[in-house]
Amino acid sequence: MCHVIVTCRSMLWTLLSIVVAFSELIAFMSPDWLLGSPHSDTEVNGVDSGEYRSSLGLYSRCLRVGVSCGPYAETFGEVASGFWQAAMLFLAAGTFVLGLVACISIFSLCFQSILKKSIFNICGLLQAIAGLLLMVGLMLYPAGWGSQKVIVYCGAEAAPFRPANCSLGWAFYAAIGGTLATFLCAVLSAQAEIATSSDKVQEEIEEGKSLICLL
Repeated sequence: MCHVIVTCRSMLWTLLSIVVAFSELIAFMSPDWLLGSPHSDTEVNGVDSGEYRSSLGLYSRCLRVGVSCGPYAETFGEVASGFWQAAMLFLAAGTFVLGLVACISIFSLCFQSILKKSIFNICGLLQAIAGLLLMVGLMLYPAGWGSQKVIVYCGAEAAPFRPANCSLGWAFYAAIGGTLATFLCAVLSAQAEIATSSDKVQEEIEEGKSLICLL
C-alpha cells in the first residue's frame, strides 16, 4: 500500500532539489557567463543610443546582453577551449544527475525506499556526487579564459584565471550557488529520512492512514 508522507523537512528537500536542478540547467544554457566591456552604440546618423555589452557562454554568445543571442559552436569540437569542453562534460553530468534526483524526489512522497534502500539516502549520495562533478566543472571553466574566443571578447590581456576586460555574469554565480545548494540538499536528505521514518509516522501508518502530514 502506498503511504503519502509529507513532512516539512521532506518537502523542503524535494522543493530545493527541483530548484537546484533547474538553476543549473538554466545556467548551463545561458550565454551570460562572461560579460564584455561596455561599448558605445552609435547609430548611422551619429546619435549615440547608449552603451551595450556582449556576453559569452560555454557554447553560445550574445552580441548584446539579451539581444542577438545564439550558439557560436555548432559542434562540440568548436567550443572555445579544451578546458571548456571538459567543463561542459562535468557540468552536464552533474546537471543530469540533479535532474534525475529531482524527478525521484517527487515520487519520494509516496515511495520511501528503492530495493529496500532509503530513497533519501540514495538521492543524497547522488546529490553529493553531482556536487563534486559541478565543482570540478566550475574549476575547469576559468582555465579556458586564455582561448582565442575569450581574447576576442575580453582583450589581449585575457589569460587562464584572468578575464581581463570582461566580468563574470549571473550564470557563473548561479552555477556556483546551485553547486553549494546541491551539497545542502545532500545534507537535508538525511533530515528528510529521519522525518519520514520517525515514530510518529509509524504510529500514523499503524492506524491505517494513507495520507500523513507532519510538521
